[in-house]
Amino acid sequence: MGMRFHFEQGPIRPPSEARSLLLRFTRNCPWNRCAFCPVYKGRPFSRRSLNEIKADIDTVRAIVDDVKALSWSMGEGGAVSAPVINRILTDPARSACERHVAVWLYHGDGTVFLQDANNPIMRTADLVEALRYLKEKVPGITRVTSYGRSATLARKSVDELREIREAGLDRIHIGLESGSDTVLKFMDKGATAAQHIEAGLKVKEAGMTLSEYIMPGLGGTQWSREHALETARVLKAIDPHFIRLRTLRVPPNTPLWEHMASGAFQTLSDDDTVREIRLLIENLENIHSTLTSDHMRNLLENLQGTFPHDKAKMLGIIDQYLALSDDDRILYRLGRYGGALRCVDDLAAFRPRLERARRELEKETGQNIDAVIEELGGQYL
Repeated sequence: MGMRFHFEQGPIRPPSEARSLLLRFTRNCPWNRCAFCPVYKGRPFSRRSLNEIKADIDTVRAIVDDVKALSWSMGEGGAVSAPVINRILTDPARSACERHVAVWLYHGDGTVFLQDANNPIMRTADLVEALRYLKEKVPGITRVTSYGRSATLARKSVDELREIREAGLDRIHIGLESGSDTVLKFMDKGATAAQHIEAGLKVKEAGMTLSEYIMPGLGGTQWSREHALETARVLKAIDPHFIRLRTLRVPPNTPLWEHMASGAFQTLSDDDTVREIRLLIENLENIHSTLTSDHMRNLLENLQGTFPHDKAKMLGIIDQYLALSDDDRILYRLGRYGGALRCVDDLAAFRPRLERARRELEKETGQNIDAVIEELGGQYL
């Protein structure tokens, strides 16, 4: 659709994902040098050799040294300042890898993200050696994070995971998605609720910070209640440090898209997805997790807090949305997926623009406004 609401920003706003240094220890697609490319579903999965990983780390270190040398030559004393980063970002001879590492140095957060879905599948000794080499070669690292699959992590001993933690891997992100064995089997997730619990508890016992990603809407209309209640049960058993919401979006040409086309799966409306999230939160008891809703596909970005003391506040945020009139919920969804709103309180300031946008879009597209909103929301993975 192309409809978005834009705001003025400062002169230097490199992509937020560049705050983390991205490295690839496993792979889902062919690779050349520094691993700064996205994960592609359906590509062959394989382990990268330790020598390949070390070569990438050496490349990062060479770029770091080059950026520092440029800073000294510009009279910036080795600091990656605004003049230095602007010089690199505007130099057409610079590669994407060089720009990415330079932006990482500019932000100074020191965070590293190991890409792809399942780096812990590596032999423990190889993963430990790679992590130690990374910390040795690249200065200023403050945190290393990786995705991991529960089926893999459950097979590791706590001692192995503790050794990996001591080598430098601080955080694990697990795609729990659902605690319902029915949903997990239908989605062919390759893990059971019991494996999710075992993996999560092991990661915590090893001293790592644990984020569990859940997917509101993944149960569809068929299993929405089971999805919410069983996911709450599994989360209560794990009590992860973070619970992160990633509302379902079904891209074309995927197995779930085919299930939708055949009628085997029916998606929830946005409003019913919000109700499902409410049921989940309502049943999260005796935990201390922090819930975040930090993704554009989530309807209520401000839905965040730490259990148990923020639970009532989070339920109130949901109830504030559900109490809106039908027309106001339409306007809010339009503004949210159009990029203008993050919470219900923003609606009043944007109402005239949103009402005008609704009229223009309905006239321009000839579509029902719900179809337009669904298309807008579909742009976010």
